[in-house]
Amino acid sequence: MSEAASDGCFVFDLPHTEAVLALTGGPAGQTLRQLEALTGSSLVIRGLQLVIQGRPSQLERTAATVELLRKFWQEGESISQVDLQSALQALDTGRDREHDAMGQQVLAKNQRGALLRPRTLRQKTYVEAMERNDLTFALGPAGTGKTFLATVLAVRMLTERKVERLVLTRPAVEAGERLGFLPGDLQQKVDPYLRPLYDALHMLLGPEKTAAMLEKGVIEVAPLAYMRGRTLAESFVILDEAQNTTPAQMRMVLTRLGERSRMVVTGDITQVDLPPGQLSGLVEASEVLDGVEGVAVCRLTAADVVRHPLVQRVVEAYARRDKTHPRRDGAPARRSMGRSAPR
Repeated sequence: MSEAASDGCFVFDLPHTEAVLALTGGPAGQTLRQLEALTGSSLVIRGLQLVIQGRPSQLERTAATVELLRKFWQEGESISQVDLQSALQALDTGRDREHDAMGQQVLAKNQRGALLRPRTLRQKTYVEAMERNDLTFALGPAGTGKTFLATVLAVRMLTERKVERLVLTRPAVEAGERLGFLPGDLQQKVDPYLRPLYDALHMLLGPEKTAAMLEKGVIEVAPLAYMRGRTLAESFVILDEAQNTTPAQMRMVLTRLGERSRMVVTGDITQVDLPPGQLSGLVEASEVLDGVEGVAVCRLTAADVVRHPLVQRVVEAYARRDKTHPRRDGAPARRSMGRSAPR
């Protein structure tokens, strides 16, 4: 329970020490300091109480933010700067009910027992699009959870027996390096490019269960070139790093989809490693298919970055540069002007 203690002061009663740790952000109180900077109020922990002080408008906004994040700190989940900014934005735009629903939208638990859920409203929209549509495109910068959320939903659908297998693929396009210089056979050469997919599976299933499911073929991780000529039925297909597909490759993989299957295509159109002048298949497909029945196009932004806070600032800095200077390879990133999934 929580109550207003007196004029200029608001008190939250916290249920346990885990909630205290979630709200403080560690011994240095990083989360409290970030919330103070964002709202102008003063926050302090006294035992199992969070005391908020400030002007009436500051008190109201800060208390509403803490209340909106209740589902997180009640479970002892760490609260990031992105969580704080997302809650404040929801309040400022009148979307607090949507944010509250997002807090109750638990997708899965990882191997350590932590609850996995969308962290921003655009991530919530992305998850809902994947649940409703057979084909979903997710465009956005690094760190916005495009691949991870798709993998979470894919694993959940697999455990619920809504699909028979997971197929995770990506183009083996070098970012300034050459596959030929890497040791090993073809599979060993492409494994480094598929590592982000393995990492997500290990977090959700654990290394041993992931290895067992890979060996049985329930989970297949393969380069895009292996998809040609196949029909992927009763499968959840994730095409990662799709900005590095050519239009021909994109058309090829999209037409692999079989009965009772769905596909999620993710990519960052600001990080295209194709030769200069080569159109990205992701850019073309997101424009051509936007508005087609059964297809959703979701666009995430720097505000949805859930990695280190510095990553968000890096993404924003490059975005500002891209607006005023063309890319040095002479091929400025194209932005889709079509319709997208509702935000």
